Amino acid sequence: MKAIAQNEFGDAGVLSLQDLPDPLVGPDQVLVAVRAASVNPVDYKIRAGYLQGALPHHFPLIQGWDAAGVVVQAGPAADGYAPGDEVFGYLRKDHVQNGTYAELVAAPERGLAHKPAGITFEQAAALPLAGLTALQLLKKVGVGEGDTVLVHAAAGGVGHLAVQIARALGAGRVLGTASERNHDFLRSLGAEPVTYGEGLEDRVAALLGGDGKVDAVIDLIGGDALSVSPKLVRDPSRIGSIIENRVLELGGHYVFVKPNSEQLSWLGDLTASGDIKVEIEKVFPLAESADAQRLVEGGHVRGKVVISVP
Repeated sequence: MKAIAQNEFGDAGVLSLQDLPDPLVGPDQVLVAVRAASVNPVDYKIRAGYLQGALPHHFPLIQGWDAAGVVVQAGPAADGYAPGDEVFGYLRKDHVQNGTYAELVAAPERGLAHKPAGITFEQAAALPLAGLTALQLLKKVGVGEGDTVLVHAAAGGVGHLAVQIARALGAGRVLGTASERNHDFLRSLGAEPVTYGEGLEDRVAALLGGDGKVDAVIDLIGGDALSVSPKLVRDPSRIGSIIENRVLELGGHYVFVKPNSEQLSWLGDLTASGDIKVEIEKVFPLAESADAQRLVEGGHVRGKVVISVP
């Protein structure tokens, strides 16, 4: 098969299109012909070697944890899927090597769901990691009926989905930090935009009135945004972050997304019904995956970047 892989850690220039052996298919796995994959910030961090202390890495290393495609073979214990099924999934494994920037991927059943007919392969590929991250963060901080939620970096891949999922979970108001150019986009998703940066606490208070505080904070950027979050929320235990485990010292929660087929199916159904809109800024062909990562690494993507596989 053809795949985008790297033989060393480094910048996007270490990625190349390679001919590699087809994946082995385990008993509880399915072999998926990939139609689309998506690019997440974790991809370029893996590429650069930043996760070496967290997970074993092996070369040649194929990038990618998200995919959507068609089942071509099912392992004997993967009885929920059959050849021809359209699927999508968050396909993180215990070792970093056999990712989704490829024509084929062996997908653990625990990370898969059936793709609803009403969404494209590109939409489905953009949804798993970002959507599950947003949902698991919101659940961890207990977002529910009538809550007011603040999402830091609300126009990005995880953020724009967190805004919409919070509303689906019953939140009454969702505030989202973003640059001015993304304020209309956030309004279109049902969020109230707030410019990030110095003075955020005052801007949030002016928008909310009353005690000027929200019920829960979703941190997707870290740094100053995380530092100011205890001043924005009534209860620090309702701060959730995916960026810095320093949030634990503030009384909040750190989340590293986990595969969950049931949650993935729920997200897929909401996307098919139109209750969640997956924003895709650009689609790159597989051979241009390095450029796709450069775009995401630049830090100003609205929504998601997707890779199309022939």
